[in-house]
Amino acid sequence: MILPPPTNRWPLTLKTQTARPFLSLILPVLDEAATLAVQLAALQELRQRGVELLLVDGGSSDGTPELARPAVDRLLAAPRGRAAQMNAGAAASAGEVLLFLHADTTLPPAADVLIGDAIAAAAAWGRFDVRIDGRQPLLRVVERMMNWRSRLSGIATGDQAIFVRRDVFERVGGYPDLPLMEDIALCKRLKRVSRPACLREQVSTSGRRWAKHGVLSTILLMWRLRASYFLGADPQQLAIRYGYAPHRH
Repeated sequence: MILPPPTNRWPLTLKTQTARPFLSLILPVLDEAATLAVQLAALQELRQRGVELLLVDGGSSDGTPELARPAVDRLLAAPRGRAAQMNAGAAASAGEVLLFLHADTTLPPAADVLIGDAIAAAAAWGRFDVRIDGRQPLLRVVERMMNWRSRLSGIATGDQAIFVRRDVFERVGGYPDLPLMEDIALCKRLKRVSRPACLREQVSTSGRRWAKHGVLSTILLMWRLRASYFLGADPQQLAIRYGYAPHRH
């Protein structure tokens, strides 16, 4: 099912004068004070062009909210967990299109322009190609495989900065309330509407988990977790295997 593009074409270089922004960027965070300042500084140009920036804190104890407050349009608190935090941000946002960005991922230049062009070309949702920070040569193989698999399957990861029209996001019910694999679950819902726009411009995501556990070990872990998820394993248990104890409601 292909949806028609919105009637209002995104003014790609000028800040809109209307009350409703075209694009809302939703940034879920938890204890990111050590690196958040650089991320927020990089997003200020988008704010100047009319992009709404919402930061959704999941209960940080390191001063993250206080650090972020001057650099965002809205600062929200939500129960810990990316799905819950991103849904809270979406509900509080005003944009016609929603962009979900991890705190350790950096957008390409003019990401708003690229998203606007994709939406104007009738995309209901989409994602960027990804590059993993780090000098380990095997990371180049990993990122190419991630981008190829995503383009073939129509499934994106949160590291690829998923964007989606608000009406489509609301139609599919937003992110499922899962402690892990919420991005895959959302994409499966969105694929019932249409396949994604797979933008070849790259976001850059941190290689910290790869550096901490080793590239091969991380690859094998992610393969096992994905396979278990598709075979029906409990996402709560998968989250624990991934390395953290998710918040229980």
